[in-house]
Amino acid sequence: IGRIHAAHGGTLFLDEIGDMPLALQSKILRFLEQGEVQRIGGNDNLKVDVRVVAATNADLQTLTKKQLFREDLYYRLAVFPIKLPPLRERMEDIEKLSQTFLAKFCPGVSLNAEALGALCKHNWPGNVRELRNVLERASILVGSERVITLRHILL
Repeated sequence: IGRIHAAHGGTLFLDEIGDMPLALQSKILRFLEQGEVQRIGGNDNLKVDVRVVAATNADLQTLTKKQLFREDLYYRLAVFPIKLPPLRERMEDIEKLSQTFLAKFCPGVSLNAEALGALCKHNWPGNVRELRNVLERASILVGSERVITLRHILL
C-alpha cells in the first residue's frame, strides 16, 4: 500500500510541501477533495480517512502568485495555519529542545552552561534540524562522560 493509504485513520505529514512539483500538487489536491487514492497500476479508488498536516519553509502565498504552487491547494491546506518562527527568533526554546534531543540520544547526559551558551549564540541557519544534528554529534563525542561541554559542540 502507498503512504497515504497507510496513514488511514491517522495523520499524514507532508514535509516541505512548497517544493512539491505542480503535477503532484494536482494529485494531492484531488486526494484532499475526494478522500480517495488509487494504487499505481490499479483501477479501484480506495477511501482514505486521514488528518493532513503540511509544513514548509517556503512562502506559499508568494509561490501561488508566481504560479509555482496551486492556489486551490494552498486554500485547501490553509484551514488552520500555524506560523512558527525560525529557531534564531526563539532562542528561549534552545534549552528545552536540547534537553529533549539529549534525552533521546543519550539519556542522563546534560549540557553545561558554557555549551548551552554557545548554542544560544549560534544563528541556526539550519533551524531545529541543525540543532538536532549538533546535539546528536555531541552525544557521540561525549562518550562515557555525563556532561556535554563546549569541546563537544561543533557548529
